Amino acid sequence: MSRRTGAKHKLCRTVGQPLCGSPKCPVHKRPYPPGQHGPTKRTRRSEYGTQLLEKQKLRHIYGVQEKQFRKYYEEAARRTGITGDNLVFLLETRLDNVAYRLGFAQTLDGARQLVNHRHVTVNGKKVDIASYHVKPGDVIGLTERGQQIPVVRESLESRPASAPYFSFDANTNTGVLERLPNREEVPIVVNETLIVEFYSR
Repeated sequence: MSRRTGAKHKLCRTVGQPLCGSPKCPVHKRPYPPGQHGPTKRTRRSEYGTQLLEKQKLRHIYGVQEKQFRKYYEEAARRTGITGDNLVFLLETRLDNVAYRLGFAQTLDGARQLVNHRHVTVNGKKVDIASYHVKPGDVIGLTERGQQIPVVRESLESRPASAPYFSFDANTNTGVLERLPNREEVPIVVNETLIVEFYSR
């Protein structure tokens, strides 16, 4: 399994958005690009540079490596409908992201670790593949051991309201993907049209 390495919040500060989803992201205190000289005047990006940055933003939000991201794009292009929307839906329904949206962890990296350590279940069966594609109607839950992990309990206690395309049962700590989302319901700020243009060059 590949891992993200390097400066974790560098892209967050470059674009001025907390792409990592962490409440401790330094962009909240330093909303300007990294560098030893502090805030500087931003240079104008080329069309290619703007498209590339949008692609990198979406990759970073979902923690996907370039090779895997390209495969998601190719799958999105094969499907009927708007390619950009299809791409977002494919990424949004990854098991690690679904676990994050349901509040099992406070960050996507934390949710991915829960999946990799076999603490997340799909329809009652343990699944340890972060990229597992969750389908509408699937029931996502936690193992008994997973529910006892302190950081998981803390996350569940402070979990925000679920996105409208999920339902959540607080008694059993399980969630259901009721349907595929509409694009405007997905809480990410990315222009996926630029990503489609990037790959269509």
